[in-house]
Amino acid sequence: MSGGVGPTCSDISLPKEQEVEHKEQQDQSLKNLNKPNITSTPKKATFLSFRQLNCLALVIVLSASGMVSFENFACVVFSSIYMFILSKVAFPTLHPSREPPIFNPKNKVLGFYVLIGAIIGLFAPIAYILEGILEGDKEGIKAAAPHVFLLASQVFFEGVAFSDRFSTPIRAFVPIFYNSVRIFTLMEWLRNEIYKVNEEHSGSDRRIYVGRVLAVANMAFWSFNLFGFLLPIYLPKVFKQYYSGYKEKI
Repeated sequence: MSGGVGPTCSDISLPKEQEVEHKEQQDQSLKNLNKPNITSTPKKATFLSFRQLNCLALVIVLSASGMVSFENFACVVFSSIYMFILSKVAFPTLHPSREPPIFNPKNKVLGFYVLIGAIIGLFAPIAYILEGILEGDKEGIKAAAPHVFLLASQVFFEGVAFSDRFSTPIRAFVPIFYNSVRIFTLMEWLRNEIYKVNEEHSGSDRRIYVGRVLAVANMAFWSFNLFGFLLPIYLPKVFKQYYSGYKEKI
């Protein structure tokens, strides 16, 4: 499961598998140069990683359950189309083989930040939804599902954006877009948890308090992530690196 800030400092992805596969492909190509009598086809990188497949499965399950509104589903479709348009019109890839990550992926602080984001944003809400199915908390499930749906969609598209087909501004667009949209779903989740006391299908008292804590924790974490990190720190670094490379290319 992805969480927090990866090599591209994306909202919650750390797609190291794609980096390893890309490195292995380059090593294999160098070996093939030393074997002129042997014709071999370079190994193609896997388009979907294990993390992406898990998130894609989660997106499909939540979509089929009817707990995701048309507006949230439309946001996912819009983001995918807009991402490809931006990659062709506004932010084409300049030199993918030389684009370094914005932050060091071995940074322990960022790794811890990734882990906290994964626990608060995905693991805990999924457990909350599964328990709600057992307790019959229909309102709690319905309120938490949009956030999980959008976050799983974000992880999936972050993995897609990390490929060589997309530049760093596109990689930044995905977490910023989804984080912005999820702020509204988190506000709705928090509002629902506060006012669902004594309502039918609201679950046990313990579950009500757990739901409130989860909603508040996610609201606080992702608000800081958007307004305290992605916009003021990460995005300026992305544009500085991208336009510096653009000047070098010209």
